[in-house]
Amino acid sequence: MEISAADVKVLRERTGAPMMECKKALTEAQGDLAQAEIVLARRGVAAAAKKAERVAAEGSVGSYIHAGGKLGVLVEVACESDFVARTDEFQQLVHDLAMHIAATGPRYVAREQIPAETLAAERARLREQALATSPGKPAAVLEQIVEGRLAKFFEEHCLLDQHFIKDDKLTIGQLVAGKVAKFGENIQVRRYARFKVGADE
Repeated sequence: MEISAADVKVLRERTGAPMMECKKALTEAQGDLAQAEIVLARRGVAAAAKKAERVAAEGSVGSYIHAGGKLGVLVEVACESDFVARTDEFQQLVHDLAMHIAATGPRYVAREQIPAETLAAERARLREQALATSPGKPAAVLEQIVEGRLAKFFEEHCLLDQHFIKDDKLTIGQLVAGKVAKFGENIQVRRYARFKVGADE
C-alpha cells in the first residue's frame, strides 16, 4: 500500500515521532492514522522498557483543581533532564495526568504497588465468583475468566492500566511510553495525592 507524504506529515505532527517511524506505523496500520498512533504508542512501550533503568532525577510537580475547589490532585512526574522537564509538552503531560487522576481516583500508580495480600484476596474472590457463575468449566477456562476479570481490576485501580480520559484508545502507560519515545528519556509517574473535601482519599 502506498503511504502518502501528507499522512506521514500529519502523523509526525500529532505524535512527534521520526518520519521513518511514522511511515512504518502507517504501513503497518494500512494507512489508518488513528491505528498508526496506537502502533507508535505500542512501540513507545518497547522504547520505555529499554530506558526504564536510567535515572530520572529531574521532573515536575503538577496540580489540578476541579471546578468548585472540592477536588484536587498533586502529581510528581520524573524525567532525566531539566531541559525536558521545562518543555510545554512535558508540563502538559503532568497537567493531563493530574486531571486524569482527579477524574478516576486510581489507588496505585502501577500493578507492582498492589500489596501481595490484596492481590491474593482479589484473585480468590474472582475465582469464587467464576466457580459460582460458570460451574463445571475446566480449570484452565476458569483461570482465563479470573485473569480477564483481574485485568478489569487493574484498569479500575492502577493508573498506568487506565484508559486516558482524553483519548480512550490509549492507556496512561501507553501515553507515558509515547512521551519516552518522543523525548528519548526515562519518564516515570512517581507519586500523587488526591484530595476531596469531606473524604479520606
